Amino acid sequence: MDQAPHRLPWRVRISGAVATRLRTFRRRSRTWRLLVPAVFLLAGMLFVTSAVSSGGTDLRASGYTDLDGLANSQRVDVERLRAQAADLNAQVNELSTNLGSGTPKKLQQRVEALRAPAGLTPVHGPGVTITLNDAPAEVQNSVDTSQVDISNLLVHQQDIQAVANALWAGGAEAMTIQGQRVVSTTGIKCVGNSVVLHDVPYAPPYYISAIGPVDKMLSSVNNTPYIDLYFEAVQRYDLGWDLKVANDLQMPGFTGSTDLRYAHAAGPGQPITGNAK
Repeated sequence: MDQAPHRLPWRVRISGAVATRLRTFRRRSRTWRLLVPAVFLLAGMLFVTSAVSSGGTDLRASGYTDLDGLANSQRVDVERLRAQAADLNAQVNELSTNLGSGTPKKLQQRVEALRAPAGLTPVHGPGVTITLNDAPAEVQNSVDTSQVDISNLLVHQQDIQAVANALWAGGAEAMTIQGQRVVSTTGIKCVGNSVVLHDVPYAPPYYISAIGPVDKMLSSVNNTPYIDLYFEAVQRYDLGWDLKVANDLQMPGFTGSTDLRYAHAAGPGQPITGNAK
C-alpha cells in the first residue's frame, strides 16, 4: 500500500517535484518554439498589408491634422477645373453658333474655289507643248572641247525655266513639266545631266505643256530674250526644239505637299528665296 505524499521521506518528495517540473517545462518549451515564429509571421503580414494599403501615405490619425491645407488645395483644383470647363463651353457655343450661321460651309466653298487656281484639280483645254532636248550624241562627240564648253550642248534648268516663265507671261492658266503639274512651290533644279522636279530626276527630252490663250503664249515665247539665246544654240549645236499646238490638253491635279518649310520676304529689286517640301 502506497504511503501518503506527506508521509514520504523528504528526499523522495523533492525528487518527485523536480521530475514533475521538468516534464511541465518540456511541454511549455515545445509550445513556445511553435508559437514565437507564428507571432513573427503574423506581424510581418500586418506590416506588409499596412504598407500596401497606405500607398506611401501616413495611415495614422496625425495625417488628418492639416485639414485646412487639404481643403484649400482641393478648392484651388476645383476652381481651375471650373474655369477650364467654362472656357470649353464657350468654345462649344461659338462653334455651335457658327454652324448655325453657315460659316464652315462658306469656308469650305472658298477652299474648293481656290483648289483650281492652286493647281490641285485636273484641267483640260487648248494649249501648247514645247520640247527641249540635248544636242545629238554625234554632235557632242564631234565638237572640240578645248574650243566649245560641252555644257552649251545640254539643256539646263534655266532653259526650262525661261520657257515656263514665257508661257506664264503669255497667260498660261495651267502647266505641266514632264507630266507633273506646276504649282506655286514647284522648283526646277539641275543635278548633273538631269533635272529634278518635285524630288524626281528626269533626263531629256523635257516636255513643257501649258493651257491658255495659244496666240498670246506663242507671242510671249517668241519675244523672250533668253529663249532667243537658246534658238542660237539650236542653230549652232542642233539642240532640240519642238513646238506643238493642241486643241485639248489634259492635265492632272497636283497631289504633293504645298506647305513651305521657310520663305524670305524679298526687298525692292531682290528675288524671292525659300524652300518647299
